[in-house]
Amino acid sequence: MTDETRDFDPSDADPRDLRDALGRFVTGVTVVTCNTPDGPVGITANSFASVSLDPPLVLWSPAKNSQRYPFFMAADHFAIHVLLREQVNLCHAFSRSADGFAAATWHEGPHGVPLLEGCAARFLCEKAAEHDGGDHSILIGHVLSVSTKPGAPLTFNAGAFGGFIADS
Repeated sequence: MTDETRDFDPSDADPRDLRDALGRFVTGVTVVTCNTPDGPVGITANSFASVSLDPPLVLWSPAKNSQRYPFFMAADHFAIHVLLREQVNLCHAFSRSADGFAAATWHEGPHGVPLLEGCAARFLCEKAAEHDGGDHSILIGHVLSVSTKPGAPLTFNAGAFGGFIADS
């Protein structure tokens, strides 16, 4: 490893270089769920952000090449679950399969949305807007209800999972 700063034009570089640079930003880990005519679907995502407090809006960005993409684009309601550090198993379960529910404790909430239990935060949303975002879409949700639980959130950085530790 070198201490030298590396500058590059992402349009000329290997796509992995941009992905690695973006991976230097520490993110939280979420599982987004929705209901479909064939049953509940979930996906692990770290593309989550707050947009507005008034009105309460959040966003997340599903990848267009995901087999689960059409389900989330068709859903009028979805839930975003911010995982606790000890819920890394849920992250892996929903990364591998749309049906990670076997690894989760959950119940059906309003509008048929599957709601995972025991998360750091849960945002039940109604789709407010969708926008093109290159190889992803940007879904904006109007937050209808929130649930929170104390605990350290699961974090992701440079391909590794961890937890947040506050400075004393």
